[in-house]
Amino acid sequence: MNNVVLRQVRVLDPVANLDHRQDVWLREGQVQAIAPQLTDLPAEVESIEAEDLILAPGLVDLYSHSSEPGHEPRETLEQLAQGALAGGFTQVGILPDTQPALDNFGQLQSFQQLINQLPAPKPNFLPWAALTKKCQGETLTELGELATAKIAGFSDGRALNNWLLLRRTLEYLRPYQRAIALYPKNLALHNGGTARYGKASLAYGLVEELASVETTAIAAICELVAELKTPVHLMRISTARGVELIAAAKERGLPITVSVSWMHLLWNTKALSTYDPNLRLDPPLGNPEDQQALIEGVKNGVIEAIAIDHQPYLYEEKTVSFAEAPTGVIGLEIALPILWQNFVVSQDWQPLQLWQTLSSNPQKCLGNKVQAIAPENLQPLILFDPHKTWQVNAKNLHCPQSNTPWWGQNLSGKVIKTFLV
Repeated sequence: MNNVVLRQVRVLDPVANLDHRQDVWLREGQVQAIAPQLTDLPAEVESIEAEDLILAPGLVDLYSHSSEPGHEPRETLEQLAQGALAGGFTQVGILPDTQPALDNFGQLQSFQQLINQLPAPKPNFLPWAALTKKCQGETLTELGELATAKIAGFSDGRALNNWLLLRRTLEYLRPYQRAIALYPKNLALHNGGTARYGKASLAYGLVEELASVETTAIAAICELVAELKTPVHLMRISTARGVELIAAAKERGLPITVSVSWMHLLWNTKALSTYDPNLRLDPPLGNPEDQQALIEGVKNGVIEAIAIDHQPYLYEEKTVSFAEAPTGVIGLEIALPILWQNFVVSQDWQPLQLWQTLSSNPQKCLGNKVQAIAPENLQPLILFDPHKTWQVNAKNLHCPQSNTPWWGQNLSGKVIKTFLV
């Protein structure tokens, strides 16, 4: 597809807020012309009937985990890159919990060298610089020096519960205008719970985690933001009360953006009757009312972005009892078709709503500019076939691990082409 015109392809443009059928001329993956009908094109342009396909901006994952360096048997950076592109993700934020952690300028440079050595094509990997040394929440990193590196922003990817340290962090980073992603989790109330407190957790005999573990941390962070006016991004929101607190904070005009894990939109505590270790997550799955509040939060814009939080584990690591299983699942290659089927085909969300949460809104959360699809705007694009069926198995995935509840299942929807800048 080096020089083609896609005839009557469905174009989703989340920036221009357009969902329409157009003829699109692409050369070397970039838009040359777009119109309801294109004529008088050069003879060498191949014409493809594309009524059943969707052309849209590449997806952006705010945060996922890289197993390299430190845990390459789980997944190499090259496999992560291939899987991301296969799933339509042309930009991926990498959390700093590698081994060693991305907590100093030298380590960030080393990680960038790994990225540079990857064969093309590859997504734009943007690492998050650690807020604290070894992501342990005790001693601040050299924030000023790290702010000069090519990073998504600052985050430990873990709870930071030293409130004085957090206040100083927000105060110090305010002039740098870099994204700051915080995981609201009150460790003083956390008891190792594996399921949100409620009827299901009681019935299944699982250690319960109260909603206040999340909500008290959200409230504290909001008060610090109100005082300091430093913008923050709240990651992994998982409770109905958390959504209420965030909505109230936004009504107050606080500079807060929010993301939710895709898994928490699709599952709730009722699914834990199977004790499937692939549903062992952090934060733990919520109750049905939590799940519904998150879905509505995405729909009404209180929650701007959906994150994948991709984290592979070896079969031996994940195939243990539910309580002993490490938290996290794979997702970059399968998230789009599953979200499309569950929320667009079901007509809960409009197609543009899903695409905004997976592309333009994550960019806005990072403080980046977004562009409409037009010949003058260079940007990654993907071609998505919402009807193509395929099975989640070792043959079809680039990720070598199987820690997903959809393993062996058939999905409808597949990215068939990724056009990089």
